[in-house]
Amino acid sequence: MLPSRADHVGSFLRPKYLLEARDRKAKGEMSAADLRKVEDRAIAEIVKFQEDVGLQAITDGEFRRTYFHIDFLEQVGGVKTDLPVMIKRPDGSLELAPPLIKVIDKVRHAKDIQLADFQYLKSRTTRTPKVTIPSPTMLHFRGGRAGIDRKAYPELEPDFYEDVAQAYGKELASLSKAGCNYVQMDDTNLAYLCDDKMRAAAQARGDDPNELPYRYAKFVNRVAAKKPAGMTLAVHLCRGNFQSTWAAQGGYEPVAEALLSEMNVDAYFLEYDDARSGDFKPLRFLPKGKIVVLGLVTTKLGELEKKDDLKRRIDEAAKYAPLDQLAISPQCGFSSTVHGNKIAVEAQRAKLRLVIETAEEVWGGR
Repeated sequence: MLPSRADHVGSFLRPKYLLEARDRKAKGEMSAADLRKVEDRAIAEIVKFQEDVGLQAITDGEFRRTYFHIDFLEQVGGVKTDLPVMIKRPDGSLELAPPLIKVIDKVRHAKDIQLADFQYLKSRTTRTPKVTIPSPTMLHFRGGRAGIDRKAYPELEPDFYEDVAQAYGKELASLSKAGCNYVQMDDTNLAYLCDDKMRAAAQARGDDPNELPYRYAKFVNRVAAKKPAGMTLAVHLCRGNFQSTWAAQGGYEPVAEALLSEMNVDAYFLEYDDARSGDFKPLRFLPKGKIVVLGLVTTKLGELEKKDDLKRRIDEAAKYAPLDQLAISPQCGFSSTVHGNKIAVEAQRAKLRLVIETAEEVWGGR
């Protein structure tokens, strides 16, 4: 079964020597080839860590990336990205302002983006190698209509959505041919549409926040229709995870029907680590044949959750969706950007072991 009863979102804290090597590369003191050798070493170590802790789905920790989405999207033909900037909230805490992502030309699959990275990951593990990529909706939500060149796309429907789907379809095909059967698309936008402030911002850009979830479901469905046979396609919803901060709040009700009933993917990773995510009632829209991975364990804080509390919450979720269609994971990665969350390296192991032990006690060996 994919996802596993105990799964994870994908990213891990970067080791110090990798951060130092990236800094040297940025200063022109190290070549790209030499940096890749350092990345290879770090990935081999994080693969062993995941296997030792007991995970069945194995990622490369996103160790070759700076940001979970930009590094991929900037390699899609017709897309231009700018780096995020830091802003201060009124309470003095830091927040990562979203990067500017623009479509400046016809979107196309200019090259195989994740292929070489996947091939190396696959060579290091006998378990299921999992690839994480940003959701195609990232190319629309941040800028809306204004972020997509009107000369390239006088109208968005159908050409823009279909061109993006074709690009993603070719990427999935290249991965499948290399032996990849598990891909996760990371999506902040549907989670942001659960937040009243974010919904107001979307409306100010000229979009209907009530219509967008259904439009995005159809958008993702265009990609899913091109999914190679035998590949599990999952979507992870995130409300922000930069250095243990968050960007949005609100339960899933505004997007639940479109997300769970209308979107043709195999699984969902949903954040449920605190009150910002709301209750489990939206899970009532989950149809047969799909899996929801409950992100009950936070990656933002080092304090370890109590196993009995996790079991109680799984029981609550099972009132709205069959237990056999549920799984458990941390709510997000430990390092969605190169900066990492404010959590100790060893806390990663403790949190993942907690997820695995809880899953074994709830679902047994299934």
